[in-house]
Amino acid sequence: MAGETKGKPIRCRAAVCWKAGEPLVMEEVMVAPPLAGEVRIRIICTSLCHSDITFWKLKEPPSCFPRILGHEAVGVVESVGENVSEVTEGDIVLPIFMPDCGQCTDCKSEKSNLCSKFPFRISPWMPRYESSRFTTLKGEVLYHFLFVSSFSEYTVVDTANITKIDPAIPPYRACLFSCGVSTGVGAAWKTANVEKGSTVAIFGLGAIGLAVAEGARLCGASRIIGVDLNPDKFEIGKKFGITDFVNSGNCGNKPVSQVIMEMTEGGADYCFECVGLASLVDEAFACCRKGWGKTIVLGVDRPGSMLKFSSFEILHSGKSLTGSLYGSIKPKSDVPVLLKRCMDKELEVDKFVTHELKFEDINKAFDLLIEGKSLRCVLWMDK
Repeated sequence: MAGETKGKPIRCRAAVCWKAGEPLVMEEVMVAPPLAGEVRIRIICTSLCHSDITFWKLKEPPSCFPRILGHEAVGVVESVGENVSEVTEGDIVLPIFMPDCGQCTDCKSEKSNLCSKFPFRISPWMPRYESSRFTTLKGEVLYHFLFVSSFSEYTVVDTANITKIDPAIPPYRACLFSCGVSTGVGAAWKTANVEKGSTVAIFGLGAIGLAVAEGARLCGASRIIGVDLNPDKFEIGKKFGITDFVNSGNCGNKPVSQVIMEMTEGGADYCFECVGLASLVDEAFACCRKGWGKTIVLGVDRPGSMLKFSSFEILHSGKSLTGSLYGSIKPKSDVPVLLKRCMDKELEVDKFVTHELKFEDINKAFDLLIEGKSLRCVLWMDK
C-alpha cells in the first residue's frame, strides 16, 4: 500500500466538523503527501479527549471550520517527506500535539517542554508551512487541529510532533499517551514533583484528574483527595488511588477550599485544577498549604478567562501557581519512559478505557463523554 501511495494524495474517510456543536460528518477527503520534515500516518486507533469537545463547541477564534479534530492516536508511518530520518515507512508512532524539535534551547533543556522553534499554538495549519494537507473531494480546504487531526484514517504530522514507539505496545494503550495519561501523570511526576508521603487535592475527576491521581500514587502520595460534583466518581477514583472524596456541590455554606483546609489541617501540599474553570483555580490555590503549597493548572478554560489574585496574598502566602501543558512531559524522551512503566505494569492504563467503538460511531463517543459516561473511548479505524 505504502509503495502505491507514496508521493500521491490519498482518498480516505474522515469525521469532519463543519459547524460548532453539530454532529461530525463522516465523509471522504483527500490527504496530500507530506512535505519536507513531515510524515503521513495511517491511524490505527484514536481516542476522544475533552479538549476535542471544547473546540468542537467553541464558536469564536481560535476555533475555525471546517476542521478535522482529534489529537490522541497511534498510527503507522505510510510515507515520509524529504529530510526525514528519525522514522521510516512501517514505524509505529504517536502523533503528539506538543512539538519536540530536539534542536532549540528549550528542547535541549530538562527544564521545559515548550519548544521555541515550533511554539505550541491552536493553529489551523501545519507548523512549518502554514498550509493544510486536507481537502474535500471538491477541493475545499479542511483545517488541522493541534498539529494532529486524528479523526481521519490518514493524517500528516510534522516530525517535531511524532514519537516512535515499541510496536509491542497495544495500540489502545499507546494512544492514551498522546495527551490525557501523559498530561495527568506528568503533572504529578514532572510539574509538581509530588513527594512521598504528601497530600494531594485534585479538582475534577475526569480522565485528566484521574491520571493525576495515578501519577500521585506512583510518586508515593499518602493522601489523594478527589473533588467532583458527581458522587459516583469516588468509587471510580479509588481504582486510581483516590483516598478521600469531596462532593463540591454538597459542602453547605462552606467553600470547598475551606472543607479541604479543615480535612488537611492547613491545606494540601499539591493542588491540581483539572476542569478548566478560573473559579476552581481560585479554590485550589486557596487550599494549598502556605509556605510550600503548589497549585498546578491543567484544565483548558475558554479563551480570555482571567485569574485574579491580590499581591498581598501572593507575597504573604509563600505558595506557587503554575501551568502544566502536556504535564511538562518531553515527548521524545519522557513518553518512552511512561510507556515502559506501562508495559512493566507499574502505570495502569487499561482502567482509563471505558468504551471501544468503530470509527463511524464517533458521534456516539462524543455523547458518552459529554454525558459523563466515558473516561476514554477508543475508536478503531478497521473494526
